Amino acid sequence: MEERARSCLLRSRATLEQDIKARNLMDHMISDGVLTNDEEDRIDSKGTRKEKAAALLELLLRKDNRAYISFYNALIRESYGDLANLLHNDIPVLSPEGEKSFADGVSSAVQVILSEGGVPQRPVVFVSRPTLLNLIRDKLKQLRDTPGWVTVFGMAGSGKSVMAAEAVRDHALIKECFPGGVHWLSVGQCERADLLVRMQSLCFRLEQGQSSDGTQRAPSSVEEAKERLRFLMLRRFPRSLLILDDVWDTSALRSFDIHCRVLLTTRNRSLTDSVSGKKCEVQVENGLNEEKAMEILALYVNGNAQKLPEQARSIVGECKGSPLVVSLIGALLREFPDRWDYYLRQLQKKQFKRIRKSSSYDYEALDQAMDASLQVLKPEHRDLYRDLSIMQKDVKVPAKVLSVLWDLEIEEVEDVLQEFVNKSLLFRDCNKRPYLYYLHDLQLDFLAEQNRTEITELHKKMVHRYQQFYNKNAPSPEDKDCLFWYRFLPYHMAKAGLSKELYSLMFSLEWVQDKTQIMGSAHLINDYVEYGEVLDKENSEVRLQFQEFLSLNSHQLEQRPFPDVVQLALSQPNCSEVYKQALMQAQQRARRGQLYFDWVNNNSMDSLSRLVMNPQQGSIYYACFSRDGSKIASCGTNKNLRVFKTTSGEKLLEIDAHVDDVLCCAFSPDDRYIATCSSDRKVKLWNIERGILTREFDVEHDEQINHCQFTNTGHRVLLATCSNDKIGNTKLWNPNKQSSQNTLFGHVEPVNHCCFSPDDAYLATSSSDGTLKLFEVASANKWKTIKVFNFFPESDDEINPIVKCSTWSADGSRIICAAKNTVFVFDIATSEMLLEMKTSRLSTVQYCHACPNSSLLAVALSHYTVELWNFETSKKTAECNGHLSWVHCVQFSPDGSLLLSSSDDQTIRLWETEKVHTSSAAALKRDFDVLFSQNDITIVTADSQNRLQVRTGSEGAVLFESDTFPSRIRCTCISRCAHVAMGTEDGGVQTGSVKVRQFLKNIAWRTLQLLALKRDFVLALGLETGTVQVLEVPSGNLLATLSGHTRTVHHCQFTDDGQTLITSSEDATVRVWKWRTGECLVLEGHKEPVRKFHLLNSSSSSPHVLSWSFDGTVKVWDLNSGQKLQDITCHKGAVLSCDVSSDKRLFVSTSADTTAKVWSSVSWEMAFLLKGHKDCVRSCRFSWDSKRLATGDDNGEIRLWSMIDGSLLKICSRDTKDSMDSLHGGWVTALHFSPDNRVLVSTGGYIKWWSVETGEALQTFYTMGASLKHIHVSPDFSTFITIDSIGILYILKKVEGGGA
Repeated sequence: MEERARSCLLRSRATLEQDIKARNLMDHMISDGVLTNDEEDRIDSKGTRKEKAAALLELLLRKDNRAYISFYNALIRESYGDLANLLHNDIPVLSPEGEKSFADGVSSAVQVILSEGGVPQRPVVFVSRPTLLNLIRDKLKQLRDTPGWVTVFGMAGSGKSVMAAEAVRDHALIKECFPGGVHWLSVGQCERADLLVRMQSLCFRLEQGQSSDGTQRAPSSVEEAKERLRFLMLRRFPRSLLILDDVWDTSALRSFDIHCRVLLTTRNRSLTDSVSGKKCEVQVENGLNEEKAMEILALYVNGNAQKLPEQARSIVGECKGSPLVVSLIGALLREFPDRWDYYLRQLQKKQFKRIRKSSSYDYEALDQAMDASLQVLKPEHRDLYRDLSIMQKDVKVPAKVLSVLWDLEIEEVEDVLQEFVNKSLLFRDCNKRPYLYYLHDLQLDFLAEQNRTEITELHKKMVHRYQQFYNKNAPSPEDKDCLFWYRFLPYHMAKAGLSKELYSLMFSLEWVQDKTQIMGSAHLINDYVEYGEVLDKENSEVRLQFQEFLSLNSHQLEQRPFPDVVQLALSQPNCSEVYKQALMQAQQRARRGQLYFDWVNNNSMDSLSRLVMNPQQGSIYYACFSRDGSKIASCGTNKNLRVFKTTSGEKLLEIDAHVDDVLCCAFSPDDRYIATCSSDRKVKLWNIERGILTREFDVEHDEQINHCQFTNTGHRVLLATCSNDKIGNTKLWNPNKQSSQNTLFGHVEPVNHCCFSPDDAYLATSSSDGTLKLFEVASANKWKTIKVFNFFPESDDEINPIVKCSTWSADGSRIICAAKNTVFVFDIATSEMLLEMKTSRLSTVQYCHACPNSSLLAVALSHYTVELWNFETSKKTAECNGHLSWVHCVQFSPDGSLLLSSSDDQTIRLWETEKVHTSSAAALKRDFDVLFSQNDITIVTADSQNRLQVRTGSEGAVLFESDTFPSRIRCTCISRCAHVAMGTEDGGVQTGSVKVRQFLKNIAWRTLQLLALKRDFVLALGLETGTVQVLEVPSGNLLATLSGHTRTVHHCQFTDDGQTLITSSEDATVRVWKWRTGECLVLEGHKEPVRKFHLLNSSSSSPHVLSWSFDGTVKVWDLNSGQKLQDITCHKGAVLSCDVSSDKRLFVSTSADTTAKVWSSVSWEMAFLLKGHKDCVRSCRFSWDSKRLATGDDNGEIRLWSMIDGSLLKICSRDTKDSMDSLHGGWVTALHFSPDNRVLVSTGGYIKWWSVETGEALQTFYTMGASLKHIHVSPDFSTFITIDSIGILYILKKVEGGGA
């Protein structure tokens, strides 16, 4: 024996002696010819098990390499996988003579490959079927040079899995065809969440030893797992074989369509119709012939088939060739070899009625064999076996679960299970520890039928035993054995009729957090849908609250590290049970020092989205409802077509549809087919039920195909397509014919959209040539042309406005189209324009769709919004906010009750039309100011209708609202002496009055109450024209209009005494106003826009102001005289932010040049140059004790620096970027330290709180929108106020410890 192998045995000797049973191992070693019978007898003569193990190892150390390998293989066969792993790395290399097959026909090299790949061991009783085996191997050899599929199909229990495993026990086959290895995965009949668990397991196995750090997280979705497997199989395991055992449906199989070599076993021979690549198939006959069945019985009783008693042939006949049933009877005969007559009589009694007569299983023989097997069990063990009646098909259960169910020690459970396995009453998966146990579905059906009157009570037993065992603490998510409970406990509660227990479980935030972290939100949403009928009997409202919470936060719950579910739940409405539980937990945790924040004004926000889906990576260009409204199809940049349920978002179908972006998809009138069109110039027709391609049109369009649509009725089904072709860009197709039926001529530029009239008589086409054309479908002749470009007289004569899309009114009397930021309504009969609806001048209409049963029109806009208009009155009725990027598509459901929208932000949002239609609140702008006074809050900002709003109180109630200003409000500020100011664009200063409303009004979701003011406020507003206005609230009196700036005013601020107002502008100046008199000092010197400034010594007699600019300079000015005191060239790039330390000794500048510089306010020399950021440094803040500095950049990274020596202290950011966002969801725009300098808050794509000492994140608050610009923090660091990119106001209050 090689020295390395011998040393390994000596190192592992103590562990091996402790665990192995020499008796079981020696049988295999004798078969391999490395151990003699005399040696076996000497070892058996030892007294105890441990002494026998020691004797075997002592003998083994004196033998050769073949003995080591035989011992290793024996360990694997006897399920000592963990012990075999101790020897694996030191397996010796055999000489050519030693490479010959062992007695079982499998070389050591093959055994290692198969064991590492998870291929099941050969059954103890195995009968070779050489004809079938050679056929499978011949098919596998066809995959030597090309990826493809070999399908082994046949009925359950026919031996498919055994033959698949046996086929790869061939050294020549593996060496020649699959040198990359063989990898086995049991798939079974599983839901999507279960499939993900299996794929994660395979990824984990393949990645062992591949990653240097070993920290790669498990895939969070089937799609991600598919891509991970594609990479692993193509790059790391080329020319390897993937064996998929027991595949039931096409959706599961398509998840493994990754261009590799696959052997699959299944009962459905047509499964591979849904995948691409070379395909071969082998049928396994449903039953063994008499000769093979007799051979199996002979092996069980250690006899000769020719010498078996005469009853043997009768038993084989009653078993009808089923390998499973023959094995059951054989196992019984092995223990009671004289019971041939007895077991034959049991089989012949046919005492159980047939189950599901239409099934392909032969249940009569199974019932008889199963009943006979049970009779030999001890009574107490029969009762335990009966409990397995509630196991689910294709579900493997760890012994620990059965230990809970049976209330036995784990060792006792393992002994009982071993008895069941020995009698072929149970199967064991030995590929990993702890072992998993499962029933064949034939056995499970038998048990369910036999115990059908007790099933409910058995489910109750399962639930009650769980409650007794876990009465104090729920199963730990880290304990893999406990995964069963998270997957199936609701199932058992529902089957047991324990509605109150189910309610208590599924309406528990702890359960939601644990299960979502382990299995993802989609699995839990499906639970709420599946058990909705039971839950609704207790409380349908609460069920909807939990389901809505998961639906609207599913994209957050997929992130890793996993978000704090309690904090997410604190964003739910106060009336929600989810919020109430979260608040209670947050208060308890706050007592222990954890940070939580309550969105206290959230009651003013209704969650209008019914469901948020993240169906695919990349932009979603189009989504549509099926004709019955039950399904939604989507497509986009990931080249796939996906179909999912409207109710829950559960994926039903996924197809790799095209090789380029898929631009549109459409359901046929009968919902049996979906058409897709793509940038690859192809149109494809797909069978939805089978998920297969039925027709491809790829020769008539020469450019990308932008849109496709079927006729509305099934009377005469046609498909219309339009493209970027210059001529012949619109075509009509008969889906049953390969070539187009008609080509519609008329447009000379790309056609972007086409749609049939409700009666299918006309087709409307929208083109980049600026026209909308109507064609007669029957004749394909052009009927009318509407020159939309005539309604844009200001457009360039050479460039026509692009008509993006069109839609018909429900009665077909009007056609509606969109161009630029405008929607037009035309009368079909006269071609006259009836209405014109203008959206935001800063946006473009991407799509529009008319409601099929009302006068509502949905409009998708490039500024991330969906708007609803009434096209009868030309009035906007609502805005739907929530998307974080361009909205490409909107569509009403066939009954008009739902509205979907799809976006570049990778999500589809589903809205309830009635709820959206009744909400029309104006969005707020992100430039705002806040005044904290005692326990009150005052917020001043502009809204999307360019009105000034003043809000007060913790709920943000509207106190004051102005009329619309003619110029855009760009900045606001509140006088700390109770005065308000605003700035305009025209540069003028004037005094007078402005009409301002003090009101009691109802806005969408709630009534806003007028609050009594203790004193007046003075506000300043800076406008885009350059004008600054100062006004008094609540009287609305205009106190001053200050003109002087020639361009947009970016920032304004009162001095502490409220008598002086300072403004900075795009015109590169800073102005100091004595606003009551109009006196003005102009601070000139910057060469680029001045976005902001900082007041120094504002309460002293000689105040200064520090300003910074895109010109790279920082300047210090005397506020009384206007004299420039310092002019410092700080950076080569634009200065983006500055801050001054509390002790006024230092100030910092940050720049687009990726550096920050700290300067002395005494010497005006640079104190520290801070390098390390890799992107623009956009924000900075000194700690209150002036000992630290925080800087944030556009990559989302935050750095903490020492102001003693300028050294880097900490980097506050994630170690790795999540697939769904950056380090901070975007630029770090604002930073604030707590008064005790222990906590830092930052804004970016969301809000984060950090430990200053450790640099670790303490809490994250995810806003509905993104791109936060500012955050205002109360002096005691307990209240935080910000506004997101979609105009939602957040007033967050720190949760204080409370409650019991």
